[in-house]
Amino acid sequence: MTDKKEKKLIIFTDGGARGNPGPAASGVVIFDEHKKILGEYSEYLGETTNNQAEYRAIILALKKAIDLKGTKVIIYSDSELIVNQLNRKYKVKDAGLSTLFVQVWNLVQKFDSVEYHHIPREKNKLADAQVNKCLDML
Repeated sequence: MTDKKEKKLIIFTDGGARGNPGPAASGVVIFDEHKKILGEYSEYLGETTNNQAEYRAIILALKKAIDLKGTKVIIYSDSELIVNQLNRKYKVKDAGLSTLFVQVWNLVQKFDSVEYHHIPREKNKLADAQVNKCLDML
């Protein structure tokens, strides 16, 4: 039996739309457990809502974490709604969000553990910068 080595990733995610709905992007910054940046990512999402962009940022983060062979993932987001839905404190009532919630749920199965934490916007500047950099290129 081989012992799988734990690889902890600390991830900051953000999603935003200019207008709601409007042109949207997601941003992700991934750190190792020693606070070294492993990657900064952004993705243009087309026209969508802020909440959908927040979910899509988490989906992007989890896909990148799989690529980086993470086993334990800690995600920080400034979206209180999304964090509380993923932590099962709030129900997902919006049909568009429930599809994204299922995508997140399926990706989470590939990890030993995934945690979600809400942080204030001021503590999420790096991920927010990825969103704005992407949208500013339009």
